[in-house]
Amino acid sequence: MASSPDVTSSAGNTPENPESGSVPEVSETSVGTARRGRVRARRAAVMAVPATLVAGALAVLTAEGALGVQFAISGMPFTVTATELNGTGFEQFGGLDNMAPGSPNEGDTGGQVLVVTSAIKNATLTKLCQSVDLGGTNLLITAGGGAQKVSATDLTTDSTELSGDAAFDNIEIGNDASTLTKAGVKGPIGVFSQQADTVRIANLRQTNYATTAGVFKLPGLKLRFSSSGC
Repeated sequence: MASSPDVTSSAGNTPENPESGSVPEVSETSVGTARRGRVRARRAAVMAVPATLVAGALAVLTAEGALGVQFAISGMPFTVTATELNGTGFEQFGGLDNMAPGSPNEGDTGGQVLVVTSAIKNATLTKLCQSVDLGGTNLLITAGGGAQKVSATDLTTDSTELSGDAAFDNIEIGNDASTLTKAGVKGPIGVFSQQADTVRIANLRQTNYATTAGVFKLPGLKLRFSSSGC
């Protein structure tokens, strides 16, 4: 923020900031001007703090698709599969995920990954599998293979690839992402999106960079290292 002329001129003539090698004369007028300058500077600094925070928050929400991802991603993609996903309250829109500054995984991406954010208010998944390649071995997670299915509320996934056999009820295509209502998530204004009352995807397969959920229940959870992924 640029300093006002009053603050700059008075700050250079105060007793606390004498010019090198000389002590300036201090009059009542200059002291009064200096005090006013310091008060103005303090007020400007206080007013700038909330403005900076708001601007920063807006930048983060715009870049990350509102409630898509609100943390720095590792930059390591992971695979998610399920024999079936069923959800109520479905939304989908474009977003941009960011890695931590200086991440060794950024390559030539500049630390950013263009993703599609899928949001589901309530979801169930059958035979969930998640794996991440650690270089020579895979960290493998499975759940929901028995009578109980994996369930999640306020589920969001940031994906670069998604495939399966999909069916939607009451779908709307071409919405502005900032106007979405089905899953309680709003994306950036001016971004293409779609939403539906329900979604069903058989033979789901995703390449994800992030997943978030309000509640995530994984019955029959197993975590292990494996030579192969999902």
